[in-house]
Amino acid sequence: MVKVKICGITNWTDARKSAEAGADFLGFNFYAKSPRYITPAAAGQIIKRLPKAIKSVGVFVNETEENILETARMAGLHQIQLHGDESPEMVARLRRNFPVIKALRVDRKIEASLSDFANADALLLDAVNGDQFGGTGKTFDWNVMRGASAKKKLFLAGGLTPENIAEAIRIGRPYAVDVCGGVEARPGKKDPKRVTAFMRAVRGKRLAGKTATRGSTKAKVRKKS
Repeated sequence: MVKVKICGITNWTDARKSAEAGADFLGFNFYAKSPRYITPAAAGQIIKRLPKAIKSVGVFVNETEENILETARMAGLHQIQLHGDESPEMVARLRRNFPVIKALRVDRKIEASLSDFANADALLLDAVNGDQFGGTGKTFDWNVMRGASAKKKLFLAGGLTPENIAEAIRIGRPYAVDVCGGVEARPGKKDPKRVTAFMRAVRGKRLAGKTATRGSTKAKVRKKS
């Protein structure tokens, strides 16, 4: 079953509803220029209330290794996502402490990039849009993923919505999908109806079964705000 990462979580309500909908990963953006930026302390308060089955991922862009590790420990992250111009050597060093997802922008050099970052625990493919580091709302040719997905855990990102996700999965065959703006009411605030619609489109009829299976997950999500 394709896993789902809902990124750009900025508040407990969105985190709880995403967890209840069946998300496998929640992403917290520590890039100060992002409209979805959250402080390590605020992220930590959310993360500690989540069910253990939900993996928290910290998103960083061209940050120092020292600050990444300090933030990851302060927030209680499970994984690190590098979304900037980080090197394979930096990935290798950070992996000594946390699993690393390296984001790559799909361009003519993507095959070389996939090879260069083979040491990452997973790779996230996103669209190119000028000098933006993700969150572009743009899609790319999902056929690019077909050959690579058999060799590496690939996250598919970029312009995903409840309307196009089933087709994206059919073509790209990713390990996981990563959605942010496609399920928002506005930057930094999720639309619970679109979150639910997205999960239904990913999981289809299996959503009801998974929700039932993860009843324990729902029960463990503390309601107190």
